Amino acid sequence: MSDSTPLAENRRYEQACDQAIAMCDGNLRSTIKALIMANEYLEVEMQDMQEALSAALERLSQLKGNAA
Repeated sequence: MSDSTPLAENRRYEQACDQAIAMCDGNLRSTIKALIMANEYLEVEMQDMQEALSAALERLSQLKGNAA
């Protein structure tokens, strides 16, 4: 891996920050609020997916138990 990778990553994050700020008309407070809201939404989605996966694995385990 080259030494330029951290610089490329940093550039990508800087561009993402600039884009987020621009989407909120330069208002930093609105930008932070939007990012917090997006993060909370993703956390809920991840929790829902984890619960669905857990339920599916439990059903699979029960099916395997019944087949034995």
